[in-house]
Amino acid sequence: MQENSYTLLNGIDSPQDLRKLDVGQLPEMCQELRQKIVDELSCNPGHFASSLGVVELTVALHYVFDTPYDRIVWDVGHQAYGHKILTGRRDCFFTNRKLNGLRPFPSPYESEYDSFACGHASNSISAALGMAVAAAKKHENNRHVVAVIGDGAMTGGLAFEGLNNASVYPNNLLIILNDNNMSIDRNKSGMEQYLLNLQTSESYNYIRYKLSRMFAKMGLLTDERRKSIIRFNNSLKSMLMHQQNVFEGMNIRYFGPIDGHDVTNLVKVLNEIKDMKGPRLLHIHTVKGKGFKPAEKEATVWHAPGLFDKETGERIVPNTEGLPPRFQDVFGETLLELARQNERIVGVTPAMPTGCSMNIMQKEMPDRVFDVGIAEGHAVTFSGGMAKDGLLPFCNIYSSFMQRAYDNFIHDVALLKLHVVLCLDRAGLVGEDGPTHHGAFDLACLRTVPNVIVASPYNEEELRNLMYTAQLKDMGPFVIRYPRGRGSMAEWRTPFKELKIGRGRCLKEGKDIAVISLGPIGKMAEQAISRAEETTGKQIAHYDLRFLKPLDEKMLNEIGCNFKKILTLEDGSLKGGMGSAVLEFMSERGYTPVIKRIGIPDSFVQHGTLEELYRLCGMDEDSIYNTLVDF
Repeated sequence: MQENSYTLLNGIDSPQDLRKLDVGQLPEMCQELRQKIVDELSCNPGHFASSLGVVELTVALHYVFDTPYDRIVWDVGHQAYGHKILTGRRDCFFTNRKLNGLRPFPSPYESEYDSFACGHASNSISAALGMAVAAAKKHENNRHVVAVIGDGAMTGGLAFEGLNNASVYPNNLLIILNDNNMSIDRNKSGMEQYLLNLQTSESYNYIRYKLSRMFAKMGLLTDERRKSIIRFNNSLKSMLMHQQNVFEGMNIRYFGPIDGHDVTNLVKVLNEIKDMKGPRLLHIHTVKGKGFKPAEKEATVWHAPGLFDKETGERIVPNTEGLPPRFQDVFGETLLELARQNERIVGVTPAMPTGCSMNIMQKEMPDRVFDVGIAEGHAVTFSGGMAKDGLLPFCNIYSSFMQRAYDNFIHDVALLKLHVVLCLDRAGLVGEDGPTHHGAFDLACLRTVPNVIVASPYNEEELRNLMYTAQLKDMGPFVIRYPRGRGSMAEWRTPFKELKIGRGRCLKEGKDIAVISLGPIGKMAEQAISRAEETTGKQIAHYDLRFLKPLDEKMLNEIGCNFKKILTLEDGSLKGGMGSAVLEFMSERGYTPVIKRIGIPDSFVQHGTLEELYRLCGMDEDSIYNTLVDF
């Protein structure tokens, strides 16, 4: 479809324009919006299947509600591309996820239509409830607040905390549960089965609504009576239908489930329930990837498929023959090797078996891999419980998502010094997903926690050896963090070798400057060091710290004694990170070198390619070279 064939969409510069359409035109509007998403993402990759699945819901929401005065709070934001296109960003949508372009997820910094921050799952109900309570306190009785949450995000504990409080505080919050039986991988949870079976009669809800309006007008339906009637009604309905409704059990009115792809009926239902008082939930069924057959068939693959041919549905996969592997695949293959040798090993992941490559072990040993859903805190505490009674969990969580389980890690793993191997994928800068996904803070956060070993591999071989070392004997919590993307070793499957805890290594001798790096970013320094030596004649030493905790004190003492200039290099926050640890060490022992640090600055780094972001943060090879030349 060419740009000029978007007959309706080309006239939509804001939701106000959308509301000028007749209801009968909305199915065509949805078709054009869906095609726009397909056209754009075929050549500018992003989160694809999720946005296709909520096209009708997106159109209906902006058609019924007076946005941006009315608030729509999206959960995660994977599904919000249609929302962006309808809210004044159609003509610049081609910049989505590009440096200085549209942000990867909704953000109030970008548009007044983006009511709250998105990126991590399960926060929409709590945030929207806060807005609904604020509206009530400010007597903005005509402001509607809607939280849109998927069944995958509903597995997160924060979602249930929000639901619990929604039933207590006076509010008129509308929760829309988008149930497609998916998160990124297919959901595996009791909530999934519950939502699949949950049913409520539309006729029943219609009669109930009319009666409640009539009794309210007669003055017979006070707030206290309403709660008593709801409790009695829920009990009666559960008995007659042989089914309990968890939402109505919390005094949250439940409607549905209804077809989430029937835009006309969605508009009708939303109009019927939008002015009801009290919290309520509309349950809709959708298909992830709706309208694009390959995505409907393989929703996991098409969650973020990269480039593809929009006509044939064929993904354009780059030729990777001869290239080094992705770190996540080295993790997945190595975990399976170790699990074959050590029957105590189990795998735990919060809804990311494919993303972290734990699906490799899952395929061969399904009974030893636990996908706990989008529930990072539970993943960590669950791992701690298994470790307490003799199992050896390898718990893999993306670095930025591990932020959600910080207390669980401290209280339920580190405090008891439990042997959990915590593997943090996507550590450091991650690229186009932007500030909600950069793994910037794990080093600074985790090095302050007692009883913990924190390590980062220089390359694929080091990752294998760290994983091998971590399972040899009980050493308490053992954290291994590594980046997104490919390493540097095409021949990476080397024999296992035990590493000494808290011992780094000298990669290159020198006498003028000492470069101390942690993790794969050290590979970027190699060429910069070589270039700087050729340009300046300086002799530059290079040390791989390997362990942030415990530090290699012997190696650092040697550096402190022999060098007056030190450059630290890390793919993590400069504030409190590895460079800070080196500064502390040198100061406490009376060494007085000049220390320069390279790492992620004290700001939320925007989205872009990794190459662009490394350059933006002064972490690329040229920046390292220039620092060494000027040092």
